Amino acid sequence: MNRILIVLAILSAVTGCGYRLESGTARFTDPSVRMDVSPFANRSTTPDAGAVVAARLREELRRSGFQGSFGNVGANYLIEGKVREVRSDIFSHGADRFSLENRLTLVVDIRVVELLRGGVLWKESGLSETASFFSGTDAQYTEANRRAAFEEVARRMAVRLSQTLRVLL
Repeated sequence: MNRILIVLAILSAVTGCGYRLESGTARFTDPSVRMDVSPFANRSTTPDAGAVVAARLREELRRSGFQGSFGNVGANYLIEGKVREVRSDIFSHGADRFSLENRLTLVVDIRVVELLRGGVLWKESGLSETASFFSGTDAQYTEANRRAAFEEVARRMAVRLSQTLRVLL
């Protein structure tokens, strides 16, 4: 009996000081929430990197259960990002000294701002994802594989960002 009274006293004290016990995903699934996810700034040599990462993020937010809408007018949250770098590094060589496998790395900075209160909810620099791709003597083959690797790292980054946003909101 004493334990029940202690638990009730703690719960009433916690709720009395402003804390609430609610699901962390309540705002994430609220249809009235609006997010501004503009194309990310692009500091890389890949022409559409910022737009692709932002588009994949919007897709992944929908896939993971976000029920609100996207747009800058009346937005509750502003998601700003910057693609700092998309680089390819040689990972392995063949006997003829041509590269066989390359590793593509995407580096992103992100900032999430709650516009109603004006506070930064999350800010992270240097988030990175990597994927391997094969290369050959045919430039079209290599570029097609590089593009597929870029799409894969953009998707992985979007999943990672979406999972963090689901916890934050």
